[in-house]
Parts: sequence; structure tokens; C-alpha cells
Amino acid sequence: MSDHGMMEKEEIFSKVLRAGRRTYFFDVRATKAGDYYLTITESKKFTNDDGSFHYKKHKIYLYKEDFSEFNEILKEMTDYVIDEKGGEVISERHQKDFKKDEFDSEDTTSDSASIKPVERFTDINFEDI
Repeated sequence: MSDHGMMEKEEIFSKVLRAGRRTYFFDVRATKAGDYYLTITESKKFTNDDGSFHYKKHKIYLYKEDFSEFNEILKEMTDYVIDEKGGEVISERHQKDFKKDEFDSEDTTSDSASIKPVERFTDINFEDI
């Protein structure tokens, strides 16, 4: 039972996608009438100044009568993004292995903020050593 005294909806089938600070939960649930619907939940982790953390969650309920059009539009939109910008992740902050380092700065006027991470280092030829 939840805080509202209602039974939680039973999860029939679930999948989880972990994506950095975000986690996506895909859950098939049953209506009171016994039909199925899909919930998609985005959970994003935030760290407070004191080191504690909290999560913000956003949920979409998707019913069978909307599956076909939803899938068509989702495919159209994802195809458009890939066609226009390719599959490469441009922002290093959105790459799975991103870690904030000493080069990151909120000051976008500094020269180091505009330098790509690969360009911050000098090539060394070890044959010269």
C-alpha cells in the first residue's frame, strides 16, 4: 500500500536503462480491468551541497491505443536527430564515461573552456626519450 492507501499497480514486465545520472524504467502494468499499459519513468540523481542526494522522477503513462502513433513519431524524431547530427555524442558531459575535472569551468570566457579535452595535452614522441 502506498501513502494514499491505494494498492500499487503490479509490474507485469520491466526493463531498466541506466544512462549516467539518469535511469529509465520501462514497466508494463495492468489496469483495474486487466488490460496492460506502459509506464516510462525517468529518474535523475542530484547531489546536494552537503553530499547527500535526491532523485527527481518524471513518468509517462502510455496506453495501447496510442502505441502505434507514439512509435511512429518516436522513430521519426530519432531518425531526424541521427540524420541531422549523426550518432556521435557531441557534448562530453553526456558521454557515459564523463567525469568532471579541473579543466571544467563555469567561466566560458577562458581559453581552456573552449578547448576540447583531446587538445589539452601535448603529443609526446617516446622514441625521442
